[in-house]
Amino acid sequence: MRSYLDVLATPGAWRFLAPALVARLPFAMTQMGILLLVQWSTGAYGPAGVAAAAAAISQAIVGPRTGRLADRHGQAKVLLPQVSVHALALGGLLALAAAHAGAPLLVAVAALAGASSPQVGAMVRARWAHRLGGTRRLNTAFAVESVTDELTFTLAPVLLVGLSTAYSPVVALLVALVLIVAGTVTFAAVRTGAPEPSPIRLTSAGGVLRLRGVGPLAVAFLAMGSVFGSLQVGVTSLTAALGAPAAAGPVYGVFSGASMLGGLLYGAARWRVPARSRLVAGLALLAVATSVLTLAGSIPFLYGAAALAGLVIAPVVITGYTLIDGLVRAEVRTEAFTWLNGAIGLGMAAGAATAGQLVDHVGPSLAFVVAPLTTGLAAMVVLSRIRSLRPDQECARASTSSGMTFGTPRSPTSASSATTASRPAVTNDVR
Repeated sequence: MRSYLDVLATPGAWRFLAPALVARLPFAMTQMGILLLVQWSTGAYGPAGVAAAAAAISQAIVGPRTGRLADRHGQAKVLLPQVSVHALALGGLLALAAAHAGAPLLVAVAALAGASSPQVGAMVRARWAHRLGGTRRLNTAFAVESVTDELTFTLAPVLLVGLSTAYSPVVALLVALVLIVAGTVTFAAVRTGAPEPSPIRLTSAGGVLRLRGVGPLAVAFLAMGSVFGSLQVGVTSLTAALGAPAAAGPVYGVFSGASMLGGLLYGAARWRVPARSRLVAGLALLAVATSVLTLAGSIPFLYGAAALAGLVIAPVVITGYTLIDGLVRAEVRTEAFTWLNGAIGLGMAAGAATAGQLVDHVGPSLAFVVAPLTTGLAAMVVLSRIRSLRPDQECARASTSSGMTFGTPRSPTSASSATTASRPAVTNDVR
């Protein structure tokens, strides 16, 4: 626990952590909230599923562009207009749903709400990396972020379902909207730890995703997203088939709780094994752990299997974020984080959709086949590209220099220095 106390005692950290938590809790409510809202409005799950998927996919596509703008112009200049658009889109969706508008219109507005979602989580990680880059404490800071994610995704459904049941999905998402706006605006106003804007561009047509090592990490996060998505469908359908649908929430709660525990233990440890090797081993172990879920034939067994999978997944996520910090320069760090976040979102949507088809056509237990297949394939992909995950020494030096004090600007010269031949160059944008 000493390592966590040291990280949380970082001067000024709570000034951005507290409002970020307020913004991220309702963020975890929106996808499921859109599903419930559109189902409530239309009376059908088909359009509701399409609307939720549209929000997730648009967020995954637009998120990295948002991160790029934040890297170039600063977090506050991006967050404030973005949260304004998000408020209008989500508010419009609420009004249209209350008026029982047609499904196509609801899906279109849901996509706009997803695309305009403030990327607060990625920006918090960028602030930690700016402050602690190149130090052992960064791994612990990312563990804090992983635990925060699990906490919000555990509490959000409880709050959402409670408000939806007591009032309506409109009220539930309205509360989420107020919290998002309040948390995001306050977070944007706090400049503590925010990286300095760097008006640069990449010479690679593929942008950050084409930088050395980023692609394999995106594949790994896509697979981890499929674990979350397929598990939600599998747990819900299997508990219903076993005659205990009310157990779905507690089972998923055990998964989230075990993930928080795994993240805490992992973040407190001092590792001598390279992070790239830990990522491959973690993905392989996750494939084994999630395969146990395919054997579940009773509720008690399902609890145990979910706990096993949860213990493994958070350390893999933490390792991925730690690796990306050593692969990209500080000037494109936020965009890199949003690519990983977007990969998880796409994986969740694809995993849920695939698992749903398997449940409908074969049976509940087949939903759990998705996770071991995707994580096993990801482990092989990352292993085949493991050399590309070696930390870039230039990036490491840049991270260390930019992380010594909060808000220390980097000189234009250092920001545009020549890059290694193994990755696309980063140069000053003179346009």
